[in-house]
Amino acid sequence: MNSLDITKIRNEIENTLDTFLPQVQGEVFKTAAFGNLPESVTEAHIDGLLTPCRNLMTLGGKRWRPVLQVLCAMMAAQAKGDTSDIFENPGVKESIRLTPLVEFVHTASLIHDDIEDGADTRRGKPCAHITYGLDTALNAGAWLYFLAPTAIDSLELSAEKKNLYYSMFTMELRRLHLGQAMDIYWHRNPDVFPTMAEYQAMVQNKTGTLSCLAVLLGILSGGGTKEEALKAGEIARGIGEGFQILDDVQNLTTGNPGKKRGDDIVEGKKSLPVLMHISKYPKDKDKIASCFKKAQKEGIMSCSVEECISILEKGGCIKEAFEKGHALVQDKTHELVTMFEKSEEHSPAATAIISLFEAMLPKV
Repeated sequence: MNSLDITKIRNEIENTLDTFLPQVQGEVFKTAAFGNLPESVTEAHIDGLLTPCRNLMTLGGKRWRPVLQVLCAMMAAQAKGDTSDIFENPGVKESIRLTPLVEFVHTASLIHDDIEDGADTRRGKPCAHITYGLDTALNAGAWLYFLAPTAIDSLELSAEKKNLYYSMFTMELRRLHLGQAMDIYWHRNPDVFPTMAEYQAMVQNKTGTLSCLAVLLGILSGGGTKEEALKAGEIARGIGEGFQILDDVQNLTTGNPGKKRGDDIVEGKKSLPVLMHISKYPKDKDKIASCFKKAQKEGIMSCSVEECISILEKGGCIKEAFEKGHALVQDKTHELVTMFEKSEEHSPAATAIISLFEAMLPKV
């Protein structure tokens, strides 16, 4: 079978994102975003919303969630027997049009995460609240959540299908904020450590919700049933969980891109390596809690950051967490693909999903 042109998929996604979050404020954008505005509203007023969001979007990002969404639409369409040019499939075109639902929410959540975590940098540049001010960043991030569903409004669909998209979008948005609330509660209380089950619930809501939403939208737009979409979405939560675990590990080893090694400790994040270590070596709990308190007080240059990392390294839990995250992504990817594959030979879309995640996984 022929392979898919992933570059073409990415280009179409970027064009769609640029349409709904444009660099230049055209009348089509302003009407879609705000309806009919009084003449006294100027571009300078709208710029306070548009610029912080666009600037973060243009700093990069893997865009793997919208790519996954479109590939799932293709996989669902191919599973239904579509053998024509997959890029001409109406459901695939619909899915591309819906990609702002995932990527705009992701971008908005990063703006708010950085405020809530007290972070200084994002993707190697000052965070939005540092560049534009706390008030502007908060307002722009909130606006971007509400801008995303204009992608649904732009489609010629039945009221029933639009309502289904809206329902799934808002449900996952609420779950995203629940996961964030859990994370905030733990990082504001250095002495409180969640159970492994609580950590998993937090991550599946906070991080897994966007991979779930991407798959829900992709399967539905590609012609899958609501039941298929919901089942696939739950599988995708596990993929998001796996990548969050790997992100936890990277923070404690090489450091995340644009961030400093160990800044999760400064921010009070109770990541999986920490929880694994405390479960395995409960006597170290007070020592780790002390490191968290000192790091939060003294900042990233505190010697307590490396002290905490050293404790985790000696216990072997950073390596264990890495292996768990790696296996979770691979297992859940296989589970997702085999939902729609009835033969040993994968469709081009299914093969592309496997390749997408293989390329993202750090080497063992």
